[in-house]
Amino acid sequence: MKPVLSCDEVRALEDIIDAAGTSKAELMELAGEFAAEQVLKLKPKRVLVLVGFGNNGGDGWVAADILSQKGLDVDVVSPLEPDEISSSLARHVARRTAGRDVNVIVGPSRTELADLIARADVVLDAILGTGFHGALRPPFSIWISTLNDLAPRVISVDVPSGLDAQTGRVEDDCVRATATATMIAPKIGLYSADGPEYSGEIICGRLYDKFDEVIGDVEHAAEIVEPADLTNFLMPLPANIDKYSRGSALIVAGSAAYPGAAIMAAKSAARAGAGYVAVAAPSACANLIRMALPSVPVIDIPSDSRGAFGAAASKAVCEVARKFSCVLCGPGITTAAGCLDVVNSLMALDVPLILDADALNCLSKVAIGGIDQTPELYRREAPLILTPHYRELGRLVDDAGVVDLGTAVDAAQRILWAGGSSDMVIVAKGPTTAIVGVEKVLLPQAGPASLATAGSGDVLAGILAGSVALAGRELDDPWELLCAYAVNVHSYTGFAAAAQLGDRSVIATDLIDFIGPAMQLITEEALEGLDASTASDA
Repeated sequence: MKPVLSCDEVRALEDIIDAAGTSKAELMELAGEFAAEQVLKLKPKRVLVLVGFGNNGGDGWVAADILSQKGLDVDVVSPLEPDEISSSLARHVARRTAGRDVNVIVGPSRTELADLIARADVVLDAILGTGFHGALRPPFSIWISTLNDLAPRVISVDVPSGLDAQTGRVEDDCVRATATATMIAPKIGLYSADGPEYSGEIICGRLYDKFDEVIGDVEHAAEIVEPADLTNFLMPLPANIDKYSRGSALIVAGSAAYPGAAIMAAKSAARAGAGYVAVAAPSACANLIRMALPSVPVIDIPSDSRGAFGAAASKAVCEVARKFSCVLCGPGITTAAGCLDVVNSLMALDVPLILDADALNCLSKVAIGGIDQTPELYRREAPLILTPHYRELGRLVDDAGVVDLGTAVDAAQRILWAGGSSDMVIVAKGPTTAIVGVEKVLLPQAGPASLATAGSGDVLAGILAGSVALAGRELDDPWELLCAYAVNVHSYTGFAAAAQLGDRSVIATDLIDFIGPAMQLITEEALEGLDASTASDA
């Protein structure tokens, strides 16, 4: 797994590296060298480097010097003369670069800047770094809008200029980068809010040759999960396995209004590897689900007059649920009174439980001021996995401000820390989904826009149920990593479906047919990652 750091964590790590003997001046030289390497990969003949006042600009000056020495035509645009730059480190490298064969343009007009951009094959953005937040000011607001209007190939140094490296928010405008050459470790803002829209491909330069020895000395805002981290969930099934030892999943789902949610979740659980999947559904829709799923037993549960779980449902569901190795509750159940009873009763069982969709809305409905204020509602001995999207998570904590990765992680941690269980995980679904545990936050592969379709969450919930059932309760790996595996599979189904059908044409039922190919693709990438790791160790 690769660490993702907050701005404070990056600064703390730089201090540790400095104390260990690699100065911040050396880190600037290494950062500029890494940025130059990324530019050279694009094979340009002419490069424009945009620099700001601070150390991010210093990285750009170093890169400009290196690119010039490689024989490229290099122009540097600066808001100040090199001698006027306030940062001592940046001023030193700016003077050095300006004294060599580099064309320096100070404070150009918009027309002059546009001409320089048009002549360049690649633009290196080293204007604003991790210290930036808030609104852009001239001349940078003019520079960035001009750059984006002309849409050249752009590599941003550390973060795209205009992006808040901590929150990922863009207040006015931001450089739209082809790639971001981030230094030491990726910043959390690259994955949050507006970050993915502006960052392009994220390439990390660790800079310090003893990085692995010091990274553990600082907290991690999150960690990126790679396919090679998931190998334990990709092992071939043993020859002596049967449908029961593969694990069983009960899908408590559906209503007369939403029978399809139960169908998609159950079929996805089976595709994801559970040996035995059954559905407990209100009697009003049980026959419809039964016809759609001939290989899946469907258990009739008493329903109310509207086709949702009725007053007698909770006892019937719990009698069945005790026999399964995993229970998923929520897709399409509505928030009728009987559904609230079902959710509360399942919480009391000693079985791994996944609460999704309307089960989460049932929880938030009975809490006053957020469930984190009444943790006894969800505190239990057995594993508990909640799968809210941002709006559902906001309802759970009674906070409408849950709108992006950063605020979602904060809200999830409030719930987890109030509950205090090490076997509780929150899958905070969004453009970048976070797997939040009591002690760690994991970022699995983000899915494509094709996943933004009704029913996609039911498919993910089913994949998660099937994965939990197959893994079994006595899990050697952290529950967070198992959830990350399920999210990875879901993301890959989106990519595979979009490749065949197009981004706009994918519907949720399409995703189910790509679960198998997605698992195979993750397996192939995991093996490639392990081979690469073995080669580098050798």
